[in-house]
Amino acid sequence: MEQSGRINGKMAAPRFMIAAPKSGSGKTMITCGLLRALLLRGKKTAAFKCGPDYIDPQFHETVVGAPSRNLDPFFTDGPMTRYLFGCHARSADVSVIEGVMGYYDGLGGTSVEASAYHLAQMTETPVVLVMDARGMSLSVLAELKGFLEFRKDSRIRGVIFNRMSRGIYQLLAPMVQEELGIRPLGYVPESEECRLESRHLGLVLPGEVENLTGRLDRLAEILEETVDLDGLLELAGTAPELSIEMPAELRQTLDSLEAKEIRRAAPVIGVARDEAFQFIYEDNLRLLEELGAKIVFFSPLHDSHLQEGLQGVLLYGGYPELYAEKLSANVSMRKELKTVLEAGMPCMAECGGYMYLSQQMEDMDQKTWPMVGAVPGEIYRTKKLGRFGYIRLETGQDQVLGGGCGPLRGHEFHYFDSTDCGTVFHAQKPNRKRGWECMHGSRTMLAGFPHLYYYACPGLALEYLKKCCEFGGTKSCG
Repeated sequence: MEQSGRINGKMAAPRFMIAAPKSGSGKTMITCGLLRALLLRGKKTAAFKCGPDYIDPQFHETVVGAPSRNLDPFFTDGPMTRYLFGCHARSADVSVIEGVMGYYDGLGGTSVEASAYHLAQMTETPVVLVMDARGMSLSVLAELKGFLEFRKDSRIRGVIFNRMSRGIYQLLAPMVQEELGIRPLGYVPESEECRLESRHLGLVLPGEVENLTGRLDRLAEILEETVDLDGLLELAGTAPELSIEMPAELRQTLDSLEAKEIRRAAPVIGVARDEAFQFIYEDNLRLLEELGAKIVFFSPLHDSHLQEGLQGVLLYGGYPELYAEKLSANVSMRKELKTVLEAGMPCMAECGGYMYLSQQMEDMDQKTWPMVGAVPGEIYRTKKLGRFGYIRLETGQDQVLGGGCGPLRGHEFHYFDSTDCGTVFHAQKPNRKRGWECMHGSRTMLAGFPHLYYYACPGLALEYLKKCCEFGGTKSCG
């Protein structure tokens, strides 16, 4: 495998961020439309999403044909964030970063930490603000001025107005330049192509959108006419060179004796991936592969059995509640998973994957279905979003998988809950007093609602793969 992370030194990386004052301003579809328009111009693009989002990167991937990456200032500090950006951006003509929520919205709702603004600062990226102008004309400039002045260096260098007519834009554009000192980069008229349906965890998935490719092509055509793409590329070119270097913690992990032994062993890891399980950080898989794992995918929905030779399994999040009946009906897969996990096959399961491992699970109609039964608890639907947002995870149980790695960082976002969420870790909200017990664990298992990002703690990925080697009988990894 290519050691893609071995970057050291200055790197030119033309780039810009698409951000907005609030969620629902249209930044995801405008980002996708811009990616499509740049692609049609022959530009090789790299796509990124700020924050812990699984769905928006899937839309990016649909457009550019390559995985979009998450960049998250809560999970990783400046050097690690720039390194991860550089690994994905170095072969691109231009990189496009989509912001999260409102531009300044960060931890606890009262801090800019982990906000899109924070990421723009970390990566020294010029920002284009998408302003939803529906129902406004001149007043939209007042709102824009507030965002420009809220922080001394907002990094906002341009604006695109969404849901604005050509006539209004022609009147306001000169005022943007003259009174606010930033570049007007176009407008997007009211358009069906800019609308997407949502469900309880966010947007519907790309595969569920009828004629998505056709809609994106049409949106790209609109943006080619109404947005200054040449101006965007010029703005991207003003981004300064970045100093990119692999952080010491990651280098030590990758160059450790344990990692070398794991590479020789090449443990085979089964990752659940199908319609029910799609919330996967691509960088998690990348780190496992860089440590020496061979990743194979399996489907709890469609496969009757696990592949032979697996030494570990990973079950990430998704929408198992939409497929509860079908997951339950695949009895052979449920029984086989329970058997191998009881035999000690290492497993990490997050949110939807954890729900699948429980005793039983309610579907969207609150009908109950038997699940794998590898962890205690019954999953039930709640009426509203419960525990959500960033968390720090700590445990006093060193013998639990991940217990010796120090504090872990994660996030929760779910409308379902369990009668037994586990107690091996304590979750603490940053900048808040609220905390709770969570996660089931053993020497070979970690399962619960929190989603984890392995680059925030490379030692966790290393420990998991060591356990996989031990299970597979590779003594050199012990």
